[in-house]
Amino acid sequence: MICGGLAVGTLLLIEEDKYGVYSNLLFKYFLAEGVVCGHDLFVASAKELPTNILKELPAPLLDDNYRNELGEATAVKSEDFQDFMKIAWRYQNLPKVEVSPTSSARFGHYYDVSKTMSSELLQSIKCHSFFLPEELSLQPTIKMCNMNCGYARLLQSIQKIIYQEGFDGSHPQKKQKNVLRIGIQSLGAMLWGDDICSTDNPEDTHSLTKFLYVLRGLLRKSLSACIITVPAHLIQNKAIMERVTNLSDVVVGLESFIGSERETNPLYKDYHGLIHVHQIPRLNSLICDVSDTKDLAFRLKRKLFTIERLHLPPDLSDTVSRSSKQDLAESAKLLSSGCGAMAIGKKHLDF
Repeated sequence: MICGGLAVGTLLLIEEDKYGVYSNLLFKYFLAEGVVCGHDLFVASAKELPTNILKELPAPLLDDNYRNELGEATAVKSEDFQDFMKIAWRYQNLPKVEVSPTSSARFGHYYDVSKTMSSELLQSIKCHSFFLPEELSLQPTIKMCNMNCGYARLLQSIQKIIYQEGFDGSHPQKKQKNVLRIGIQSLGAMLWGDDICSTDNPEDTHSLTKFLYVLRGLLRKSLSACIITVPAHLIQNKAIMERVTNLSDVVVGLESFIGSERETNPLYKDYHGLIHVHQIPRLNSLICDVSDTKDLAFRLKRKLFTIERLHLPPDLSDTVSRSSKQDLAESAKLLSSGCGAMAIGKKHLDF
């Protein structure tokens, strides 16, 4: 979906959904993949203890479990075969819609969101944590480059780990090369000491953008990849959000159906929200790329979080052909030229 994955040294920005349910799930997916791959983790948050976040990571599906999951999905498809008789004959010869945005080849690992990762697996990798209330209580308040105190403290911690743990790409590696996965939760929220989510004219409109500018400099010269969730729906000044987007490499937005009209709309009954790919990096270029895949939707199944191409189901009701013939005939008179020339009179259009 993002053209091959997240490159080392790049930043992935996730615009949170309204209640932060699904963005936190993607955040944990990113960290769980790091645990399975043996990467070091750095988890930063201002509202939730990083240790609690790590305890809620989804459990990986082993090869046998993965085959069982595929078997269950095949069984569900066979049950849906009965719905084939309901489809009108005119839909039978149409090409099938490929719901998966990627190829069928397995990439990465799969996880069971109904179970949490074992503590033995978490202890096999090195985890670094940053909890803002604890950090502010340990050291006196500092301000760096006219930047928010919380952001300045976070940058110091990231820089310290990159240099001390051997992730600095500008120097020869003393040990086997590894990757540092950095996860920052709800950056820009009021708990970080920033007021961009509470007012249209914040005191320091450039504090968050300065942080991202320095962070990208650290990422570019280190063996690390970063994921950040931002409550974009709360940022009232859209100019700030545009600058944040420009300072990110990959930008993905989540739009949840919770509390909206689409939640009760039968057309979207199989999905829980939409996902928008706003920006894809074009490495070694001054401009960004735009995804070719549009209309992506996500849904949370019993065990898996899936992203599919959004396609609406066919209209299986017969009310159109019975009650709307006269309306179609009248509208067909307006198509007196071009392809509608044969539809004049009492004949109705039948697709």
